[in-house]
Amino acid sequence: MKRLLPRLLMAPAVLTLLMWMVVPLVMTIYFSLIRYNLMQPEETGFAGLENFEYFLTDPSFSVAVVNTLLLLGSVIVITVLLGIVVALLIDAPFPGRGLVRLLLISPFFVMPTVNALLWKHMMMNPIYGVLAQVWMFFGAEPVDWLTNFPLLSVIIMVSWQWLPFATLIFMTALQSMNREQIEAARMDGATYLQQLRYLYLPHLGRSVAVVVMIELIFLLSVFAEIFTTTGGGPGDASTNVAFLIFKQALLNFDAGVASAGALFAVLLANIAAAFLIRMVGKNLDK
Repeated sequence: MKRLLPRLLMAPAVLTLLMWMVVPLVMTIYFSLIRYNLMQPEETGFAGLENFEYFLTDPSFSVAVVNTLLLLGSVIVITVLLGIVVALLIDAPFPGRGLVRLLLISPFFVMPTVNALLWKHMMMNPIYGVLAQVWMFFGAEPVDWLTNFPLLSVIIMVSWQWLPFATLIFMTALQSMNREQIEAARMDGATYLQQLRYLYLPHLGRSVAVVVMIELIFLLSVFAEIFTTTGGGPGDASTNVAFLIFKQALLNFDAGVASAGALFAVLLANIAAAFLIRMVGKNLDK
């Protein structure tokens, strides 16, 4: 009875969590196998794999997958490299370090939509944006970022928001380093680059693996920045898989195809997560 009581107390929470996860997944699978277009309510019935075929053969699908991979890879590389640099810069004590750390972490708490609006109107506007003013100060013609470089603009926005997360993880990892080992290396004449290569980077290996895994899972669902700024365009230049699912669901009113796309996104996320979990596991075993 003593062993059974804790399980009974946990049962409501576990069942609620299962229902919260299983019910939406089952409904998505169900809608992906039937014809369910809100503009054609008379067409119903079992569709089999037609919705998956329609989604995978959409002219925008290949572009969306490539854009998704470019977005993921670029943001991860930018945040990891700059995160390590910033964490190393603020690791040593200096006056006002606490305030600087707080300011560096704060962008992570900005909502994605607010982040997108800030960059769209305050930074990248070709007329009154900060970047336009800098361009004109140096005598150059302002760049219409969202029109000429839509995917790059989204990458910059997302990187700005996720950089504090990577910095926080790396900053925390650096605080656990053995300071005596660093001092011994300095006394032995090791240069900063040698310390970086043989002490700092190996110590940050686990943190890098964790940052990459978490960012990859969350960045697969980037949507607000694209919807608020470029709308997936011009054309499909900034459309990713998440935005393509949105277009099928709310622009084409085809819930069946959108559900098939959602299952593809879930499959893609699980493949990426499984790969990264194994990578993190190997890193943790070292």
